[in-house]
Amino acid sequence: MGQHRQKSNIEAYLETKRKLLPARPTPHDALARSTEQGVYLIDIRPTRNRKEEGLIPGAIVIDRNVLEWRLDRTSPWSILEAREPSFTPILFCNEGYASSLAAQTLVEIGVERATDVDGGFRKWKADGLPVVGEDSL
Repeated sequence: MGQHRQKSNIEAYLETKRKLLPARPTPHDALARSTEQGVYLIDIRPTRNRKEEGLIPGAIVIDRNVLEWRLDRTSPWSILEAREPSFTPILFCNEGYASSLAAQTLVEIGVERATDVDGGFRKWKADGLPVVGEDSL
C-alpha cells in the first residue's frame, strides 16, 4: 500500500509550463541539433557551477537574470545570434528545472522555439558528452 505524495505547487507549475514548450531534447539530441543553422546551446547555470563542473564547448553563457534581455530579438541589449530568423535557443541549467521555466518565459515573450535540455548539464555530463574546463572531478 504505497503512499502517493501530492505534487507541490512548484512541481505542478513546472509540469504545466513544460507542456507548453517545444519538445525538450535529450543531451544527445541537443548536441546533434547544435550543429544546425540558428541553434544555440545557452548555459544559464551560476558561475560557481560552471567553474566547478565545467562548460559545454561552444555554449553561450548568459546569466539567468539578464536572459530575456539578451535573447529577445527586439531588445536593444540582445545578442546578435538572437536576431537570426532561425534562432533556436536550447537552454540548460544544472538539472533541467530552472531552464524549463526560463525557456517558457522566452516563449511567452516571443522566442517561440526556445526549449531546454531534459536533465540539464548534469545529465549531459553523466552521458559522457563533451565538457571542458573542469576544476574538479
